[in-house]
Amino acid sequence: MVAWRQALAVVIDDEELAQLTAIARSRTEPASRVERARILLAYRDEPCFFAVGQALGLHHQTVQRCVKKAVAFGPLGALSDLPRPGRERRITDEAKSWLVSLACRKAKDLGYPHELWTTRLLARHAREHGPAAGHPRLANLAQGTLCKILNQHEVKPHKVRYYLERRDADFEAKMAEVLCVYREVAVLKAAAASETGKAVAIVSYDEKPGVQAIGTTAPDLPPKPGEHACFGRDHEYVRRGTVSILAGIDLFTGKVHALVKDRHRSREFTEFLELLDKAYPTDTAIKVILDNHSAHISKETKAWLAQQPAGRFEFTFTPKHGSWLNLIEGFFSKLARSVLRHIRVASKTELKDRIMAAIDDINLNPVIHSWTYKLDAE
Repeated sequence: MVAWRQALAVVIDDEELAQLTAIARSRTEPASRVERARILLAYRDEPCFFAVGQALGLHHQTVQRCVKKAVAFGPLGALSDLPRPGRERRITDEAKSWLVSLACRKAKDLGYPHELWTTRLLARHAREHGPAAGHPRLANLAQGTLCKILNQHEVKPHKVRYYLERRDADFEAKMAEVLCVYREVAVLKAAAASETGKAVAIVSYDEKPGVQAIGTTAPDLPPKPGEHACFGRDHEYVRRGTVSILAGIDLFTGKVHALVKDRHRSREFTEFLELLDKAYPTDTAIKVILDNHSAHISKETKAWLAQQPAGRFEFTFTPKHGSWLNLIEGFFSKLARSVLRHIRVASKTELKDRIMAAIDDINLNPVIHSWTYKLDAE
């Protein structure tokens, strides 16, 4: 005769009850933990394996196993899987440390032509050299096992993440100079200086070189409702050269002063300065925020500036690797996204004309750029 199954006493205190209730209602916990939490809560209300199984749609033996685990390991301990028997670990912790240290070195430093490791190459190297390093178990190392070990230590030797090393010892001082110019813009705006009466103009300037003049080899196909939603374009294209955009934004009015040239040497830069010189009254001081490009500090540029009236031009240079301090960068980003990204032209002349036409269109409704960082926090 089969003996009756006796109900097991599971002690659940208030804190455990609250945690079990939260897990049972969770949408992010693993399904196994949610199911076991519901079993224990139902068994607390009615300590019967069959009744709980019928209420939750489970076999009564599933309920019984969960309850036994709760008796042995506690209600919360019963929610997780117990360690299962299996083959003992063959790769020692010392071998894993050796693998990780190996992955932290470059493959080229060990005589390979590769710059970085691939997991296949690293596993092969470990199989060949691991036993000699005192780790005989690595002789049969599988690539998948290597990947698991590297993932555990959060090492990805096949990837590169770029960073920018600060090489300008005077970065903070130069940044402060630029921010002081932006502060001056804010002060003059607050003073409500009239456009004709202000004695200073502040221009954020930079170049965008290498704008490609690309032509199509076949006509673009327009969208067709119900067939294809976007323009169709042949993959092949023709390179027709590159141009450079020289542009500066007046931080008071938002007007863009620009030239489009084949190159951006000192002669092109001085030509842009002549454009600024003609755009403002002779008694206006023109302050230019720009980077340390060679054309901006060349002998030709300095000779041209020496011929100008004293105080006419004043340069404020951004620190090295500090182009993000220059407001013109936002304009170039917008121009690239709205005009240059998919542009196709038949010649460099057409590209120049279309860029200038786009800038003329922007100047119809100029946007006044301003520094949005809190200057006092810099």
